[in-house]
Amino acid sequence: MHRTDIRPIIDEKRPKIYIETYGCQMNVNDSEVILSILQDEGYALTENMDEADVILANTCSIRDNAEQRIWGRIDQFRLQKRKRQGVVIGIVGCMAERLKDKLLEGHEVDIVAGPDSYRSLPALLRAVTPDTPQINVLLSHEETYADISPVRMDRNGVSAFISIMRGCNNVCSYCVVPYTRGAERSRDPQTIVREAQQLFDCGYKEVTLLGQNVDSYYWKDASGADKDVNFAQLLEMVAKISPELRVRFSTSHPKDISDEVIYTMAMYGNICRHIHLPVQSGSSAMLEKMRRKYDREWYLERVRKIRSVIPDCGITTDVIAGFCGETAQDHADTLSLMEEVVFDSAFMFAYSERPGTLASRKYPDDIPYEVKTERLNEIIALQGRMSLKSNEKEIGRRLKVLVEGASKKNAEELCGRASSNKMCVFPSRGEKAGDYCEVEVVSVTSATLICKRID
Repeated sequence: MHRTDIRPIIDEKRPKIYIETYGCQMNVNDSEVILSILQDEGYALTENMDEADVILANTCSIRDNAEQRIWGRIDQFRLQKRKRQGVVIGIVGCMAERLKDKLLEGHEVDIVAGPDSYRSLPALLRAVTPDTPQINVLLSHEETYADISPVRMDRNGVSAFISIMRGCNNVCSYCVVPYTRGAERSRDPQTIVREAQQLFDCGYKEVTLLGQNVDSYYWKDASGADKDVNFAQLLEMVAKISPELRVRFSTSHPKDISDEVIYTMAMYGNICRHIHLPVQSGSSAMLEKMRRKYDREWYLERVRKIRSVIPDCGITTDVIAGFCGETAQDHADTLSLMEEVVFDSAFMFAYSERPGTLASRKYPDDIPYEVKTERLNEIIALQGRMSLKSNEKEIGRRLKVLVEGASKKNAEELCGRASSNKMCVFPSRGEKAGDYCEVEVVSVTSATLICKRID
């Protein structure tokens, strides 16, 4: 399915679909796949829930608070059904896969569809009646939606996500993803390059290649091993589309990121100098219990390799505070690793036990809430200092920035990201989203580089 109409169709005569998206970039891309499927079935997107014929929540199960938010939204969706007869409510994505029948019990949900069943949504919608809710949560070993061109729901037409693989084989002990998204499978590289080319032809300037673990991407070509494609080779294929197309990727796994990927990044100026490399803990004992398949020293060696080849590469991470059995020393190890690496930024969370995971079956969630919170606050405070320290190194540097739009604080300034993924703010000269600007960093905060223009 190849499109020239990659933006949502606006048609008052079509039935309306309203989509709320929760969770990661993968879910954003999934919502765009869902819209593509339903748009081909005659639906049109609306941003107004009050006029929607179909209300979908594309959900996340990574953390408990994400699920709790969605339960609250379901109560709001129910009000729409009471006000307007015939409104259909669907819960799709990871939460649908994990909770299945529970979502149909007493919550007036009409459709429950897992991440591998989006092609069935038109049939599920046709089959719904007030007394017959529909469910499809079958996981697949083949589904990648490679033939579906997502309908882009972003507002500025500058950056887009491309899913290169689905599922995960790592089974980290705390993580629910393998149970909600199934086994890992990679997508045909030619369809990925074609999608990226189409986006560039339509004016997009940046694509982000998405996977639960992009470094394990591997396409096995049926015609022979000499045509197999790994992640480094895929990166190069996408980068060659145009030097004006920026290429990002997420997420990397420390156990799998290869020297070949790092050297490929260094070879191409349009592959952004940024790697999101989740560490989760600085303690080797905790990493073993988490089943991360690397230890502290392996992680630090990968960081040293990245910085030896790409000295200006931004490195961001994820950190979990208070995992099962975490001692004060384990926590101290995490803080010391953060100080050694000096991450640009981090996503930081207190451990939230997810039902069905290995950790929930094997390890008691034995760190008191107050201790988790205290440790998380220490991690957040330290990262604030590290972010400022990292940004201060940028003062005086000249950067090429892709404009995202006007600054939220000052309409006469623009904002955009450098190759390192750091946010820059600088005076406007009338440029629009999607333009490139040359700037020099003059001052910083922990979150932003304050820049001047270079003539």
